[in-house]
Amino acid sequence: MTQLQGDNWFREGDQAQPPFTSASGTGEAPEMVRIEEVVKRFGDLLVLKNINMTVKRGQVVVIIGPSGSGKTTLLRCINHLEKIDGGRIYVDGQLVGYRLIKGRLVKAKEAEIAKMRSQIGFVFQRFNLFAHMTALENIIEAPIHVLGMSRDEAVAQAMELLRKVGLEDKAHAYPHKLSGGQQQRVAIARALAMRPKLMLFDEATSALDPELVGEVLKVMRQLAEEGMTMIVVTHEMGFARDVADHVIFMDHGTIVEEGPPEQIFDDPQNERTRNFLGLIAAD
Repeated sequence: MTQLQGDNWFREGDQAQPPFTSASGTGEAPEMVRIEEVVKRFGDLLVLKNINMTVKRGQVVVIIGPSGSGKTTLLRCINHLEKIDGGRIYVDGQLVGYRLIKGRLVKAKEAEIAKMRSQIGFVFQRFNLFAHMTALENIIEAPIHVLGMSRDEAVAQAMELLRKVGLEDKAHAYPHKLSGGQQQRVAIARALAMRPKLMLFDEATSALDPELVGEVLKVMRQLAEEGMTMIVVTHEMGFARDVADHVIFMDHGTIVEEGPPEQIFDDPQNERTRNFLGLIAAD
């Protein structure tokens, strides 16, 4: 049972254990993310209800579900933008937001949280680019000031990332001169500039005009092909079917059903999943 005591919380009977290093003892790919019995409340509203989930290194996990099902909140908990109220989250074997001391979970120092967060790329619905900076300047800002890169190294990396997302010729353009799709691709390049071990995408195409969605999904597909570990919240069912290794359907703060995309889309077992996919197909 998880109990709360101020900023400290613990499970009864917990003992200090070394960080996990693999999904199992069967030689499977190591886990990048492990979520155990995670609970999140906003006041009296229970948003996440005992969520359990694993993501292996190099895996693409796509989370689908209706608005208000807890998908975005779950992503924000993974990099501690939201504090959880129970359970545990590990990224690459390390507890997120807490340290385990003599069987007790104690809130981590802000510097530790910032370091962990710097290793997780997060691409939001809105692009959140600095309006007073060019595309290039947006990308080099964090590598210089957080990673301690030299400006020359940061610029060289940024130009390579702009080439990767097809925007090398927009290096010196300000955000207001870029389309929504171009801004989102710059945001992806900015996240990649921190050399993350995990990428989180929260409805990265939802704020885009339909004709611009494809250019962003193309970049995301390329990252998946290159082996980037990704957790993607999206309403783009074609992307989920084609790119995901594992699909999770959430509703009302719970994981209703999960499995490989062919199972979820072609033979869903839960009536709620079938109804949701039927409505999506009818749109």
